[in-house]
Amino acid sequence: MAELNFVCSVSQGFNFQKDEQDLVGHLTELKIGGKDLKADFNVTNPEKISENVKVVGIISNIYWNGGYADPIQFSCQVSNDNKVTLATLVHSDLSNTEVIFKFAIYDYDPKEKKYYKCFHSADAELYGLIQKSGGSLIMDIDMDQSMEVVSPKNFSFSLGVMPQEKSMDLHLATSTSAKFVKKWGVEVTS
Repeated sequence: MAELNFVCSVSQGFNFQKDEQDLVGHLTELKIGGKDLKADFNVTNPEKISENVKVVGIISNIYWNGGYADPIQFSCQVSNDNKVTLATLVHSDLSNTEVIFKFAIYDYDPKEKKYYKCFHSADAELYGLIQKSGGSLIMDIDMDQSMEVVSPKNFSFSLGVMPQEKSMDLHLATSTSAKFVKKWGVEVTS
């Protein structure tokens, strides 16, 4: 199994500079326990810098060990409104730990001189459950404002997601043309 670990630039995610080629990550959709988080950051689309996209969070790190049943763990920066929603979820007794999310990590292809999606959900919803460790849910929101990017106000959020019992696709690429798909989750039939 080839593990994947992408460390993305929060600064480039919020304040895109076309002359920099840092990894950029967008959490484009997130629902936890039936609660939708707002896509309230309006940021540059790395693939089409003349366009903006609305995202739930700017990803700072995403990790997957590569196995069907391995969790996807990520950290991202979220808005104050989403911080309030997440703090409520973190401190409540979550009976529904279902997670639905979409994401995209962008890398720069120096040969083609453009960004491409190197790890993403292909705009399809991924279905998981909050990862547990020793009975605790792997979900945390920082109540103090992050200072790497001061405006807009943003807060660090981390989450581990185990796949639900279905087969889903994770899309990967090592350049604009070298693309492949790996499976996440195992289909269970009765």
